Amino acid sequence: MSFRIQLHEEQSAGLKAELYAICKVTSQLVQGAAGSTPTFRELYTDTGQRQIKFTLRDDSVVLEPGILSYAHGRLRFEVIQQQPGQGGGFLGRAVRSAGTGESAYGTRISGSGEIWTEPTRKHFVFANMEGGDSMLVDDKAYYAAQGSLRLSTHQHAKVQGVLSGNGLMQPRLDGQGLLVIESPVSVHEIEVLDIPAGETVTVDGDMMLMYTATMNPRLGPLVKGLRNAVRSGEGLVYTLDGPGQVFLTPTLIAAGSLA
Repeated sequence: MSFRIQLHEEQSAGLKAELYAICKVTSQLVQGAAGSTPTFRELYTDTGQRQIKFTLRDDSVVLEPGILSYAHGRLRFEVIQQQPGQGGGFLGRAVRSAGTGESAYGTRISGSGEIWTEPTRKHFVFANMEGGDSMLVDDKAYYAAQGSLRLSTHQHAKVQGVLSGNGLMQPRLDGQGLLVIESPVSVHEIEVLDIPAGETVTVDGDMMLMYTATMNPRLGPLVKGLRNAVRSGEGLVYTLDGPGQVFLTPTLIAAGSLA
C-alpha cells in the first residue's frame, strides 16, 4: 500500500502548489507486555518518488507537456503555442499541437480545481517571483508556472555559431507569480551565487539551473587558442557578467554516479 506525505507548499494568489513524497506503508505486529493484546503499527518507507498537487481558485497554471496525471474541478485546458518569430520551441520535451503541427511549450489549465502531476524521482524548487526580475532557466528544468508569469524563448546572440546557427535558446520568465523548477539535486544542494556588477562567474553549463536575465552568457573555451585549450583539459564553459544571481548544482556529477 502507498501513501502520500506532504513535504512542502507554496501559495501565490489563486494557486497553491504542494510537494508530496510517495511512501510505502507496511504493518508491523507489536508484542506488548505479558497478557496484553498484540497491536499493529504502520511503517512508512520513502520510495524516493515525488508528486505535486496544484490547487486552483479562479487562476491558471502552465505545465510542462506530459507531466499531467489527473485533474478534477471546473477546469479548462488549452495548448500554449510559442510566440511568433521566436524559432523552435525552447523545451527539449516539446510536443506537437494536434491539428496544427506547430511546436508547443506547455498546457495551460484555468479555473478552479485540483491537478496532480506524474510521479518522478527528480527534485523540485518552488519560488515566488515578485515582479521586476526575469529568470532564464535550463531547458530541462522548467516544470510549471502560474499563468500570471509570461513565458517566452530567449535567444543569446553571443552564443551564435558555437552550438548552431540559431544560437542558444532558453525559457525566459517575466512578471509575478509562482514558479516550479525541476532539479537533478535536492534544494539543499543548490548553491546560489550573488555576482556584483563588474565581476563574472565562469561555470560548466551542465551545472547551471537558472540565472537572472541581467547576466548575458558567453560560451567559449576557458583559455584562448587550440593548444592552450588542449593543455588545460577544459571544454567549453559559460561566462556570465554581473550583476545577477546564478543557481548552480555543483553536486550533480556525484549524484549521477551514485544513481
